Amino acid sequence: MTTPSIILVPGFWLGAWAWDEVAGLLRADGHDVTALTLPGLESAHVDRSSIGLSDHVDAITEAVKAASGPVVLAVHSGTGFSGYVASDRVPGSIAAMVYVDTAPGVPPLDADFDGDEKPLSWEEVSAEENLDGLSEEQLETFRQRAVPEPGGVLRDTVELTNDARLDLPSTIVCTGYTSQQYKEAMGEGYAWLAGLQEVRNLTWVDLPTSHWPMWSRPKELAEIIGDVAKAHASGG
Repeated sequence: MTTPSIILVPGFWLGAWAWDEVAGLLRADGHDVTALTLPGLESAHVDRSSIGLSDHVDAITEAVKAASGPVVLAVHSGTGFSGYVASDRVPGSIAAMVYVDTAPGVPPLDADFDGDEKPLSWEEVSAEENLDGLSEEQLETFRQRAVPEPGGVLRDTVELTNDARLDLPSTIVCTGYTSQQYKEAMGEGYAWLAGLQEVRNLTWVDLPTSHWPMWSRPKELAEIIGDVAKAHASGG
């Protein structure tokens, strides 16, 4: 049996490094894994002023197309938007989607954001997000390595045109909020949840922990993603 390759996309302010432990566990289990650093997130010193949502979508779709066969695409947090648009662009190259404490988002995230970039505000994050299970060392690493998110990624609108995305098997891994809380919030008009009302093949998984489960519960998250890949194995 051939299992799909796995592509891991980190959320805002993060690079591929955020997935290191999960990627290592998946590779040890025999999976082919690629973790991405999206444009503008390579370094705090790069120019992010001209980078938009389409650049992130393009980076994801290029990685998907470069794989040897259909992939499992796992996206975290703010990349629920770029990941969902990527599933609209290349649905035939995706075996399944995994949304890690996020959902299929319909852009824009914040049409009124007018800055070139959005730096990590620890005050905002610590007030709004679940930090359960994260060590002080992990939190400090996050603060030290965080890179500002390109402003265009928040405000850009990208049209969705391919209904084939709607039938892709999509697993929602609920960590900072429960699956019941997600379901209750679906009809409240949040852009980051909008795709949940149109995607037709949903599986809900509760993994109670922080908004960054790749750090707080990496073993369990790797098992969930790995199981999705195994479920879509092909051949003999």
